[in-house]
Amino acid sequence: MAFADLLEQVGSTGRFQILHVMLLCTPVLMMASHNLLQNFVAMVPPHHCSTHSNMSWTQLSPEEILQITVPLNEAGKPQSCQRYAAPQWHLLAKNGSSSTERDYGVVLEGCVDGWSYNMTDMTSTIISDWHLVCDLRSLKQMGQTIYMGGVLVGALVFGGLSDRYGRRILLLISNLLMAVSGTCAAFSPSFSLFCLFRFGCGMALSGLGLNTFSLIVEWIPTRVRTFTGTATGYCYTVGQMLLPAAAYFITDWRWLTLTVSLPFYVFFLIAWWFHESSRWLAINNKTEQAVKMLKSVARFNGRHEEGEKINVKMLQESMKKELSCSQGTHSALDLFRTPKMRIMTFCLSATWLSTSFAYYGLAMDLQKFGVNIYLIQVIFGAVDIPAKVVITVCMSFIGRRPSQCGALILAGVTILINILVPYDKQTVRTCLAVVGKGCLAASFSCCYLYSGELYPTIIRQSGMGWVSMMARVGAMVAPMVQLTGDYIPWLPGLIYGGAPILSGFAAVFLPETLGTHLPDTIQDVEDRGSGKSSKCPTPTKETMILQDTKVDFLKQAA
Repeated sequence: MAFADLLEQVGSTGRFQILHVMLLCTPVLMMASHNLLQNFVAMVPPHHCSTHSNMSWTQLSPEEILQITVPLNEAGKPQSCQRYAAPQWHLLAKNGSSSTERDYGVVLEGCVDGWSYNMTDMTSTIISDWHLVCDLRSLKQMGQTIYMGGVLVGALVFGGLSDRYGRRILLLISNLLMAVSGTCAAFSPSFSLFCLFRFGCGMALSGLGLNTFSLIVEWIPTRVRTFTGTATGYCYTVGQMLLPAAAYFITDWRWLTLTVSLPFYVFFLIAWWFHESSRWLAINNKTEQAVKMLKSVARFNGRHEEGEKINVKMLQESMKKELSCSQGTHSALDLFRTPKMRIMTFCLSATWLSTSFAYYGLAMDLQKFGVNIYLIQVIFGAVDIPAKVVITVCMSFIGRRPSQCGALILAGVTILINILVPYDKQTVRTCLAVVGKGCLAASFSCCYLYSGELYPTIIRQSGMGWVSMMARVGAMVAPMVQLTGDYIPWLPGLIYGGAPILSGFAAVFLPETLGTHLPDTIQDVEDRGSGKSSKCPTPTKETMILQDTKVDFLKQAA
């Protein structure tokens, strides 16, 4: 009897599994809100220098005051970071016309008395509250980089702790950490503390993703795993569209941050009901607890008698075959020891890094498209739905490698074309950006499946962990590249577009996996295409579920 048979015996798709999956999927909606929160809480409002504080302006209208205190830029709008050192009264006699310091030899100075903001979309943001403009404008991108750093650290920390202490306890901790960190971020008195608590939110996001999807996959049978994983992925997609709806009605950044954080207190309480994974308990020699969990599930599913037949000996027997190919000691170094593994890892690293890099480069700076930010966020979220369908069809019929290469190259090309489109052609720019974002979302979907099929069973988790780390590095670097646009406006687009094109060509060197057996050992990878067979016994379906658990997590958390 295999473990899958025990799961069938207690009810593999019964009431427990349905309720279990539904409750675990609910927080996924809010995970997207935290990932993309920066788009709204760090929205940059139109701004200019405040007027001289030592002057009396009672006889002038606001427009006249602005005219004589702030010079105009090339677009005919008030400059954001400079003002006249002294009011230029003569401009009032120019019938509304303005001049420049070149014409009159006037002296300009910085915003000595602060800034005035035009708060139209949001009543307050971290930009307006802490004046993260002009010389401090780079701090906006730094905040998102720190958050993504938290996601990276969380994946490393919570991943190891989850394998050691269990999924349920780490899920509880992650929910509480997200709730507390988000609440503290909402009431942060300074930008540095805000970044610290957002770092905590990033760590919690990784913990939530890892343990949520581990618990989902390890309590469902293989036959419904694809459907459940797809449905869970679409929960994240829907979450991308819920965020702009919340931001539209909650225009204060503190209340918005608090709104997307408070539900995690409820999720923390709900998580106490979740059952620990019997698979994990059995693998960690906690067979009595594993049997107890199985019997509890059986009672919940109305199979009390079948559950009572399960005992420790039966469970131990069912797990023997599951670990048949997991013997021996392996590490991340095995990803680079042999020639084919080395080439494969380098190519996959480039693919993951560039996909995440370009994805967050587009998704985290929506204001540059000049379109209503709420609308474009909804569009950016909705495009993932058809993109995932198209890439799934392509992978099934034309193969993984051409699908991966095509998605990356097409994404890069659309981003590069956007550089050539004039800024005032907002509709064209937005359409190209949406196509590019959809291609990158498709590339992500392909990455997860393709990488899972390329890496051998014995180090699949190590391989997926490595490429996930590369994706996090890309997500961390992406916001900082935006800063180069202050010096060369077209440079960020060139970098965001060039990276996926280069990695698309690098993916050509990866082997095709459509219709092939999954490799079990490193030798299988080296012998791929030579006709040699594996020397390791073929793992059971349950083994593949356990080995692929982190693959499902990485797919949703990204």
